[in-house]
Amino acid sequence: MFAIIGFLFFGLVIGAIARLIKPGRQNLSILATLGLGVVGSVIGGLLASLIGTGKITELDFLGTVFAIVASVLLIGTAEAITGGKGSTRELR
Repeated sequence: MFAIIGFLFFGLVIGAIARLIKPGRQNLSILATLGLGVVGSVIGGLLASLIGTGKITELDFLGTVFAIVASVLLIGTAEAITGGKGSTRELR
C-alpha cells in the first residue's frame, strides 16, 4: 500500500518538474499532471531497468532523469493533441 502511495507521490513530483521544464503555459489539471507524471515514471523506470541500472521500483538517478524526460514529452504530446487549449477560453 505504501509503495502505491509513494509511486503516486513520485509521479506527481515528476509531473510538476516536467511542467516547470516545458516552456510555455500548459492548461493541464492536477489530475492530468499526476497521470502524465505516473506514466512518465513508469516509462523512465522501464528504460532504466532495461539498461540495467536497477529495478523499476527503485529510485535511482538515471530512472528519475528518464522519467522527467518522458513526462516532458508526454505533456508536449497532450498539449499537441488538445491544441494547447484547456478549460479556459480566450475572450475576444
